[in-house]
Amino acid sequence: MQALRNIWQLTLKEFIGLASDTFMVIFIVYSFSFAIYSQATGVPQELKDASVAYDDEDRSQLSRRIIDALLPPLFQKPVLLRRDEIDRAMDSARFTFVVAIPPNFEGDVVAGRAPDMQVLVDATALKQAGLGTSYITKIINDEIARFMASRTSESTPRVTAQVRPAFNQSLTGTWFTGSMSMINNITMLAVLLAGAAILREREHGTLEHILVMPVKPLQIMASKILSNVIVVVAMTGLCVYLMLGIVIGLEVAGSVGLFLVGTAVYLFFAASLGIFLGTVARSMPQLGLMFILIVLPMNLLSGSNTPVESMPLWMQNAVQVSPSTHFVAFAQAILFRGAGLNVVWPDFLFIFMAGLVFLTISFFRFRSFLAAQ
Repeated sequence: MQALRNIWQLTLKEFIGLASDTFMVIFIVYSFSFAIYSQATGVPQELKDASVAYDDEDRSQLSRRIIDALLPPLFQKPVLLRRDEIDRAMDSARFTFVVAIPPNFEGDVVAGRAPDMQVLVDATALKQAGLGTSYITKIINDEIARFMASRTSESTPRVTAQVRPAFNQSLTGTWFTGSMSMINNITMLAVLLAGAAILREREHGTLEHILVMPVKPLQIMASKILSNVIVVVAMTGLCVYLMLGIVIGLEVAGSVGLFLVGTAVYLFFAASLGIFLGTVARSMPQLGLMFILIVLPMNLLSGSNTPVESMPLWMQNAVQVSPSTHFVAFAQAILFRGAGLNVVWPDFLFIFMAGLVFLTISFFRFRSFLAAQ
């Protein structure tokens, strides 16, 4: 009972120390609010209002159908250009796409001569260029197919693919980007808060005061982990309901409570890692450098930016030892696919076991760190 009382008193001390650090408080609020909104909406994941122009030298029914099919919200209203204006318009970045239809295009299509149509793309807008090229190609092929079907009475069998997106029917990119930004920020804050707590004790000279108190190293570590878990889980819950739910419009498919429980398990690992780094680093700049070397690769290879299945096979196997990969896996399963505990418990168990390993390593390191003071 006395041990639990000591842990709680030390946890309250951590809250007071964090509240007195104005910059860290602002950073925490920013990380769960504007940082997520800016990352979710700053880089569009879908094509919207792309600027497009056209040069129609055929002026036929087919060419007009193709131009009229470039509709909002994917594209802005197409602008007519003369051929001698195309290069100047592309050089000045007025348009992302220019569709150039050659003379006698419809006649060549009807005659089966497979004419060439030129689509100029400003590839400096890389994401829009890739998505827009796919959409324009599909629009052109669909319009040509419908045009040819209207000119013949033959009933040719056709195969139609019925595409039904699951778990995100509207294909809203901000849902995925916003939630994965929150996941990455949870890892970042958990490690930095725990590591900064150790360094703050050393810099403020309060570590010597703690050493003369009747507390054990494990109790000190437990208080730092507990305070970390409480602060980050509380901010994560607010972020899911307010920023992701209300502002971004994410429709959470699964249990938010289950997700927060999993987040607390992951924070057990991340805070233990942060304490270890805090005992190794001699200053905040050193902690920042170790964060870049360790935590950033964990985030980049966790599957939050690139699906694990898209990585080379050896990399897919290697990243499975990282708890952040399992964190992203169960977060996506719960938030998007509505998975329950019966699905995500292996990820929970792996993260918890990894937390125990790092807690043990951090304990011996922290005890040596205190003995050296």
